[in-house]
Amino acid sequence: MADQIRVLVVDDQELVRGGFALILDAQPDITVVGEAADGVEAVEATAALAPDVVLMDVRMPRLDGIAATARICAASDAKVLVLTTFDLDEYVYDALRAGASGFLLKDMRRDELVNAVRVVATGEALLAPSVTRRLIADVVARSAPVGPPPGAGRLATLTVRESEMLRAVARGLSNAEIAAEFHVTEHTVKTHVSNVLSKLNLRDRVQAVVLAYESGLVVPRSGE
Repeated sequence: MADQIRVLVVDDQELVRGGFALILDAQPDITVVGEAADGVEAVEATAALAPDVVLMDVRMPRLDGIAATARICAASDAKVLVLTTFDLDEYVYDALRAGASGFLLKDMRRDELVNAVRVVATGEALLAPSVTRRLIADVVARSAPVGPPPGAGRLATLTVRESEMLRAVARGLSNAEIAAEFHVTEHTVKTHVSNVLSKLNLRDRVQAVVLAYESGLVVPRSGE
């Protein structure tokens, strides 16, 4: 990633789009390289402008944010941060499956938006706060298919410690929290997590969380 985090802002409402762009562009380490009003424009702009992060709305004309996310993640290294609301829970899981690196609620604070862009730009997934874990768990539970859990066979390639790390990541723990729990260094945690992502051919920690729930490695608990 370059010194400046290059961001593309995608939203079909001009005032909303402009507001996000204004907040982000005011940061010394963030540059808004473009805006798009729908999914088609987002895909085209990503190809033309090569942003590090795409801030993506869900409900848009021509091509929605989920479909646009899938196309962008398949064709580029851009990280997609999806904007959603609590009444659109079903879209969150779809967005993560499409390759999004995280999601934000539209009523977030200004500092939360800026921090989220920075986190995602570094290659990390945005899994906090805890409501995110519950939301993913609930949606995965509702979407669970009949028959053997998908992805279960892939987990056989992991060592015992790597499986433990995957469970910890799925619980939404940060590297520092995992290090404290297992009494190891953060560098060791990063190495294990990197090995997990590589062995399972996963894009980032969000995809690791989805796979952990889908495979049954982590079981959603009511009231978690």
